Amino acid sequence: MFSSVQWLFFDVGSTLIDESAAYARRFQDLAEAAHVSYEFVYEKALQFYQQNKKGDLEIAKMLGVELTHWHGEKERLYADAAETLKQLHKKYRIGIIANQNIGTADRLAQHGILSYIDLVIASAEEGVAKPDRRIYEIALKRAKCMPSQAVMIGDRVDNDIIPAKRLGMKTIWIKQGFGQYWQITKEEEQADAAVNSLMDICRIL
Repeated sequence: MFSSVQWLFFDVGSTLIDESAAYARRFQDLAEAAHVSYEFVYEKALQFYQQNKKGDLEIAKMLGVELTHWHGEKERLYADAAETLKQLHKKYRIGIIANQNIGTADRLAQHGILSYIDLVIASAEEGVAKPDRRIYEIALKRAKCMPSQAVMIGDRVDNDIIPAKRLGMKTIWIKQGFGQYWQITKEEEQADAAVNSLMDICRIL
């Protein structure tokens, strides 16, 4: 299935970067703004994620409060991210396709993993965001790579798996963060492989 692959494209949030502490802070901020408990906000958000909705956005709307500032300082590299990229980079070119703010490459450098990454395509710098197919087309063009020679790896079925499959890319769903609660209901949502950790990718590629 992956024999023709030359490029691996990774998402960032909840794929390489653990956002759990940042989400916890956002839920706490929402709880304080709405004068409800953290537990209430978390449980309701989780229910929305399990319905294939963006839980933090939905709970903010439900509570009638503004979505709070994202605390990027709470983000941490997943423990197995660096070693996974190091191993995979011996065999493949590695790229990033992510909905991220300006300065993504600098942040990846701060996390110590930019040396394993050959191409960074971030939404804020390209003016187009996933799931728009154009951000994938930009990445493939710059990589000089055919869709069939590329794998998209991400936590979001809606942003990572579906658009990549439509272009003819291979896909790996990494079940981390809130994306793991997505309920598969259509064939186009079915990734070529699903893994529970980054190091699992090394075992299938």
